[in-house]
Amino acid sequence: MGIALFDLDNTLLNGDSDYLWGQFLVEQGIVDQAFYESTNAEFYEDYRQGTLDIHKFLDFALAPLASNDHDQLKAWRVQFIEEKIKPILLPEAFDLVEKHRTDGDVLLVITATNKFVTEPIVDLHRIDNILATVPEFIDGRFTGKVSGIPCFQDGKVKLLESWLEETGLTLDDSWFYSDSLNDLPLLERVTHPVAVDPDATLRSIALNNRWPVISLRGESPPDQRSTGH
Repeated sequence: MGIALFDLDNTLLNGDSDYLWGQFLVEQGIVDQAFYESTNAEFYEDYRQGTLDIHKFLDFALAPLASNDHDQLKAWRVQFIEEKIKPILLPEAFDLVEKHRTDGDVLLVITATNKFVTEPIVDLHRIDNILATVPEFIDGRFTGKVSGIPCFQDGKVKLLESWLEETGLTLDDSWFYSDSLNDLPLLERVTHPVAVDPDATLRSIALNNRWPVISLRGESPPDQRSTGH
């Protein structure tokens, strides 16, 4: 039995759920448009370049959770999933997940985006295990702070190591699918790293290391989309 790890944004999804959540908040008038759009775009570019200060970003991204009622946030999230997430679901991503499920692998999504946003998205993929950045929640409200360490870059590796200790599983036969340079620390730890519709830097690294480079967006020939699993 192996483990199949999946990044979420721009890997299983044809877009970034964290960025889209910000856009949704703007469109609903929940946050100030001019400030939020420009700041969100700056952080997203930092992420793409591999230079994101995760703590500064989370101070920004988690603030709307702290300033709104939890039941209202959940209602907005349902609308967000319908309007922003379902249109960017990828049939080939579902096929990939199902192939690993059929092969008997343990399935896990590991994502930097906070768990409040991502948990229902992971549920859509019928994956039971998720490691994500956890917003602190006290007395029925989010505080705007992070509980534990952010699930980002080396933090993904640390959180995964803790999860492996808890479950008794190992990375002896492990797969990790990701699009991002930010996931290089974890890609280098698994036995089968796979670059999925990768950014330019990760594509170069993958090719140099002879890692598979695949597309879940119908942009590669069938032989390149095969996982070899």
